[in-house]
Amino acid sequence: MRNVFFLSLTALAAATTVYAGDYKVTVPLGADDEGAMAYLVNYDTGVNIDSVLVEDTTAVFCGRVDVPILARVIVDGDRRGQFILEDGTYTFRRGEVVQTPLNIKDAEVAKMIQEGVAQVRAEADEAAQEKRYNELLARVDSTMRANMDNVIGYSLFLDMAYSMEPSEVEALVEQNPTMKQYMRVRKLLDANRAKAETQPGGMFRDFEISYDGVTHRLSDVVGRGGYVLVDFWASWCGPCIRQTAVIKDLYNEFKDKGLRVLGVAVWDEPDNTRKAIKDHDLPWECWLNGQTIPTDVYGISGIPCIILFGPDGKILSRDKQDDDLKADVRAALQAAH
Repeated sequence: MRNVFFLSLTALAAATTVYAGDYKVTVPLGADDEGAMAYLVNYDTGVNIDSVLVEDTTAVFCGRVDVPILARVIVDGDRRGQFILEDGTYTFRRGEVVQTPLNIKDAEVAKMIQEGVAQVRAEADEAAQEKRYNELLARVDSTMRANMDNVIGYSLFLDMAYSMEPSEVEALVEQNPTMKQYMRVRKLLDANRAKAETQPGGMFRDFEISYDGVTHRLSDVVGRGGYVLVDFWASWCGPCIRQTAVIKDLYNEFKDKGLRVLGVAVWDEPDNTRKAIKDHDLPWECWLNGQTIPTDVYGISGIPCIILFGPDGKILSRDKQDDDLKADVRAALQAAH
């Protein structure tokens, strides 16, 4: 839980009054981006706020914001970072602090988190580490609860929620119903319920995705008498790419013994998926452009998510990686032979 918590704390801050107004955001880019289309996207909804052509290696977004929101910059399908979009004229450079009130607070609290993590790791024994960790977690939790009525509380809630039990998430949202206005929070609640209903022992749930005139249904391959290992992944996901080595081992070991491997690309651009398939020499079939369809059905909030389905469509293993994944697949296939 610690690693997930440390890595995901990227947008934390304390309450600050910010008024609605106009913004002008300058985003310096590289020479390779010249002439590309740059998008400013609402992090919560995924809706494009603005789009501009990159000119003189720069994208300039102008508009009006009624309340501060989390925004993400995307250039030709590549994510270039996110920040809190608020009123004012400022520059966003990935890796640098945006000089606006909320973004400055964000950086201050992020620094506090980094220092807290360093203190945890500096402790000599496990008991002392646990004590430091719990103290840090309490400070972050307090900040979140103090800001549940604004975008800071929202971003911190999302960061915290992935290391919380589903019942804790449900209870916190019930205590702070304003969180339900956010699409990602509603989807997280739905995902927790879907995940609980698609654990090992349950039956597969069908979904359908279409791209470039081709439609795929999970029921076309699962529940038809064979073992199917499905990898939900994306080209930009480092852990996903690392797990392809594990899946290759299983593919080579069991491809002639009744195991079918299927990749389903989610949250990714098809061209980027194709490039990753080629770059990493993935020999199994991969469906493109799944986006959120499969992840909604199976309650997937983080990738890779690897699921093993049995011949009758029953879920035999879920969310395992490395040696644990190999053990589950080998146990199932060896029992079948």
